[in-house]
Amino acid sequence: MPESKSATLSMEVLLSEDDWAEHLRDETLLGLQQDPPSTPPVWFYDAVGSDLFDQITGLEEYYPTRAERAILAEFGNEIAGLSQANSLIELGAGSADKTRLLLQALTDCGTLQRYVPVDCSQAALIDAGQRVNSEFPSLAVDAIVADFNAHLPHFPRGDCRMIAFLGSTIGNFTPAQRAMFLADVADHLAPGDTLLLGTDLVKAPERLIAAYNDALGVTAAFNLNALEVMNRQLGSNFDADRFHHDAVWNADDSRIEMRLVADSQQRIVFSSLGGYAVEVPADGWIRTEISMKFTREQVAGELTDVGLDVVGQWTDPDADFLVTLARR
Repeated sequence: MPESKSATLSMEVLLSEDDWAEHLRDETLLGLQQDPPSTPPVWFYDAVGSDLFDQITGLEEYYPTRAERAILAEFGNEIAGLSQANSLIELGAGSADKTRLLLQALTDCGTLQRYVPVDCSQAALIDAGQRVNSEFPSLAVDAIVADFNAHLPHFPRGDCRMIAFLGSTIGNFTPAQRAMFLADVADHLAPGDTLLLGTDLVKAPERLIAAYNDALGVTAAFNLNALEVMNRQLGSNFDADRFHHDAVWNADDSRIEMRLVADSQQRIVFSSLGGYAVEVPADGWIRTEISMKFTREQVAGELTDVGLDVVGQWTDPDADFLVTLARR
């Protein structure tokens, strides 16, 4: 496998750009064939989309990022002491911004030796790895370009690993996908290893909808930008001016659904998907993301179901967000 190393920073590539692109095409085609059609949220994140998401995390209405950061800032030392982790493996690391609080706590605890950020973007990992390397020069940073759903068996093994899955990214999974993912993680944890999981909590629908439909329209721009990304990457013919953003609370499934609603009837053709076409009627919509909202009891129950013992659960002062530590 291709690998490049410096003194304290290494990069292992388990996922090629071609393989990832093929996987995304398959996932997109599968979603478009559903009723209603859907697309994976990965299409949000080109350079423009990533900048828009950074803006979203600073919005007054969007509480999850600052709530999770507050939990890690207040309880990071307690989490570190309970886990005693000497390796931190972070799934979907991205910029590893909030993770620095956890890295500091584990370093202060005196146990941490290695940080393993995992992401599908090599560029993001290089940037995050260099930043962490600069802030924690004694820490080995072994980045892995991978699809964490497919490559769990290939991640480093050793004593007292912590796998961190933050940001409530698990809320983007359907219940079946979530159950399979948690079972896979549990299967790959050794006794004493831990999972640190971030989940958004159920709250008043008005607050949830506002968090995904802000007054400044930043989330709307973020959602619509996905159409431009798909046009470039999938050869589709979306006209973003003929769609508008919507965020809906689906109480039956306890989730926010981000949608792009057609202002008029349209036929969308995807040349990179073998010419597959989707007919979208006026007021019809394509779902671009789901964001599941949980209760403390539900999270604990789902972890127990896959053989993990909950060691601790922490919330921010407003009880908006939950971080759970579970041990094999």
